[in-house]
Amino acid sequence: MKMSKRSIQQIVEEQVKKWHLEHTASKTDRRLVPAVTISREPGSGGRILAEQLAQALGFDLFHQEMIHEMAKSANVSSRLLETLDERGLSVLEDWIAALVNTRHLWPDQYSQHLFKVVGTIGKHGRAVLVGRGANFILPPDKRFRVRIIAPQEFRVNRVAEYFSVSPEEAKYRIIRTENDRRAFIRKYFHADIEDPVNYDIVINTATVGIKSAVNLIKEAVAV
Repeated sequence: MKMSKRSIQQIVEEQVKKWHLEHTASKTDRRLVPAVTISREPGSGGRILAEQLAQALGFDLFHQEMIHEMAKSANVSSRLLETLDERGLSVLEDWIAALVNTRHLWPDQYSQHLFKVVGTIGKHGRAVLVGRGANFILPPDKRFRVRIIAPQEFRVNRVAEYFSVSPEEAKYRIIRTENDRRAFIRKYFHADIEDPVNYDIVINTATVGIKSAVNLIKEAVAV
């Protein structure tokens, strides 16, 4: 999904306004609920699941493409940081420093913005974040980490049907995307995207199904 800089800026401004309104309207009774991070195998239905989960929970939804575009802009990351008070900003800076130190990272400009964008979303909570290593960025008390998987044959059939391509082309797309995501996580977090220890729950949509998976996660988050 391609987004223009203008459309991303509009999305950011709408989100900033929403956070400000929520903060002003319900300072005392709005309980902070951890963000849900979604990591998914291509073709497993993770994107659809994320959309349905956000709707079921009443959470904001941040797809991989949106997070990526936000992280590309220093202006956007700075605008999001403005929604945090001094204490929240200090806590976020501590999160990022701890992440860099514990994982022995050497952040480039993109990853620095990525950490700030995801960290700010996590501070506000009540969000579903898809991809971009969000599960590695947010601290344990600010996240619920989900990994969506399915057998390759199942995923190949889904991709072939959805994009109207041959099974061979579908398999090629899946493998290419898997390699890209695996390399991204290895590069920026020195981690294995497939290691189940990096998630709180792993769901096989070939056996559980999207609807049941949404209900399982909703129950686990216990909003």
